[in-house]
Amino acid sequence: MVESFRSFVVDKSEGSFTSGIKQLKMNQLPEGDVLVKVAWSGVNYKDGLASIPNGRIIESYPMIPGIDLAGRVIHSNDPQFKAGDEVIVASADLGVSYFGGFSEYAKVPAEWLIPLPEGLTLREAMILGTAGFTAAMSVQRLEDNGLAPSSGKVLVTGATGGVGSTAVAMLAKRGYEVVAGTGKATEQDYLKQLGAVEIVAREELLQSNKRPLAKAKWAGAVDPVGGEILSYLLSTVSFGGSIALSGLTAGANFSTTVFPFILRGVNLLGIDTAHISNEYRREVWKRLATDLKPESLLEEIGSAEVTLDELPQALETILKGGVRGRILVNLGG
Repeated sequence: MVESFRSFVVDKSEGSFTSGIKQLKMNQLPEGDVLVKVAWSGVNYKDGLASIPNGRIIESYPMIPGIDLAGRVIHSNDPQFKAGDEVIVASADLGVSYFGGFSEYAKVPAEWLIPLPEGLTLREAMILGTAGFTAAMSVQRLEDNGLAPSSGKVLVTGATGGVGSTAVAMLAKRGYEVVAGTGKATEQDYLKQLGAVEIVAREELLQSNKRPLAKAKWAGAVDPVGGEILSYLLSTVSFGGSIALSGLTAGANFSTTVFPFILRGVNLLGIDTAHISNEYRREVWKRLATDLKPESLLEEIGSAEVTLDELPQALETILKGGVRGRILVNLGG
């Protein structure tokens, strides 16, 4: 057993904020049932917020950010897991209230662990990560509420981001007619490669009139963006259609009326990946390894890779909206 290891740590006290690589000892890890040697983690927008003093995402300091990880069990006090097992932790309280994945080792509660499903490697699991899980859960919720490939066009906002990219690829694999909304005009070829049949500029989504109901265009939508784009979606989703809302990169506030809900029966589905049962989480991961796995596109989505030392720049980039797909953190993968 190693005596010390490297982690990216943020700390805040009395008006001061620090972030950077630190050498930690095993006894500095929190209590947990299972010790994991981390192979891969991923950079998420929430991790970017965790890396700045006013991100308002960290519940207590000091903290190791990183809301997802994949690796191998070193030691387990829980009989469900044994040394050598390949596991995933994603969409729990990791990196927010509990030391997270930007570390060579992590100690976590057994109930957070997902056995790596057959059909995925550890690296592929983190190309998907919390972003891919969020996209898959969005698709699951939309289909639970009646969406089918025959329903019509499905709009994905923020389509070049982590959630958006994987949602486009997953929906296309399922046979949906996917329209990608983006503010990046240079990424049209990338989005078409993922499976989008049509590209819509973000400006077009924002310049809709302020009527509570406009012409119905979309059978459903995956929205990791929020803000006024959500206002547009609510006014343009078809009768009985649904919007799976998972993010707020365009802001937390939006304007609407009751009319989309009572005149068109629109469903606004909140996607909260942290407070769900482990059983549900495992079922979604099974889909990520089977019918929702964008096999031919995993490398395209997750082509960017950084080391722990290069992580600060990646966190800065994701906060600026400059990320295409996923950035992976290689911790020994």
